[in-house]
Amino acid sequence: MTTAFASTGLQLRSLVKRRGELELSLARVAIPAPQADEVVIRVEASPVNPSDIGLLFAAADLTTAVRSGTAEQPVVTARVPEQAMKSLERRVEVSMPVGNEGAGVVVGAGSSETAQALLGKTVAVLAGEMWAQYRCVKADLCLVLPSGIEPAEGASCFVNPLTALGMVETMRREGHKALVHTAAASNLGQMLNRICMKDRIGLVNIVRTREQEDLLRTIGANHVCNSAAATFTEDLTRALTATGATIAFDAIGGGDMTSRILNCMEAAVSASTTGYSRYGSTTRKQVYIYGSLDASPTVLKRGFGMTWAVGGWLLWPFLQKIGPAAAQGLRERIVAELKTTFASHYTKEVSLAQALLLDEIAVYGKRSTGAKYLINPNRDIAP
Repeated sequence: MTTAFASTGLQLRSLVKRRGELELSLARVAIPAPQADEVVIRVEASPVNPSDIGLLFAAADLTTAVRSGTAEQPVVTARVPEQAMKSLERRVEVSMPVGNEGAGVVVGAGSSETAQALLGKTVAVLAGEMWAQYRCVKADLCLVLPSGIEPAEGASCFVNPLTALGMVETMRREGHKALVHTAAASNLGQMLNRICMKDRIGLVNIVRTREQEDLLRTIGANHVCNSAAATFTEDLTRALTATGATIAFDAIGGGDMTSRILNCMEAAVSASTTGYSRYGSTTRKQVYIYGSLDASPTVLKRGFGMTWAVGGWLLWPFLQKIGPAAAQGLRERIVAELKTTFASHYTKEVSLAQALLLDEIAVYGKRSTGAKYLINPNRDIAP
């Protein structure tokens, strides 16, 4: 049994042309008939995550963006700097669908019992290509949302929640007792605060504006340090001393924030030790860079001894490392706390066509804290 659905649907595509131009467009694509173990989802909500933005804009200079086409099927073009083309070589002239995760209603199902059981259910899925009106996926990729949960509420139940839980789990597995997070007023950062408050874990939040500081304090955050404040170094050192945090997750990447965190960690640890060693403390200090809000080089100003490490952290390798059983445990917690700990809040909901309005791109393209967009591919596509 299958609910009637269209034979074609719109899908948002990103194309880097050989001449150094990015083209964003809405392509009309065929919706495949589901195989025995597949379902077709009418996508009603898909968040704009930083990882989506990286694929969508491909290092293009958005100040050069121009919009053409029609209201229903717009086209946006922008120049890609010559120095960025080398890193994009493998995707040149390859039209790429966008959207890591989303939620919607299953309107088509294959013949298997598992697929048929999902027909009519509201599900969330992490399958890529979600900025589309319809998505055909394997039935076992679907997470059935509890009764009363709307697609918009479940659309972000993978990337941000699993990332926040992954940070806490990494902290535990590596023997640390508290952690630091930058860009901490983001949707992800607010989730991380709720997790740490619930699990009684020390968390040091680093933000860059007074408004972000106030936002986190409003939701109950104890340690919030404003990197724009003249007293930031002293504030961060005090917070690290109070919590004992020796692991950090940095969304910024570029600049000297990683270095500042390590130096403050060393100062906090050294304050409680006696004696002197030219190699610094023996306490291991770890910073994981998991984002690139600042694309400039990471600068380390060494004053943090010799027991330290800086590395990259990505969700997918982490999930593979902990194994299917542990990953499933994290997913079950997300579903159980979807309206509390893992609730997502959006600045604005837009259609596929509205997502290609230059004014909207100027907002969500900045990846600014507090500007999280939700795309509803089946909302009226006319802007």
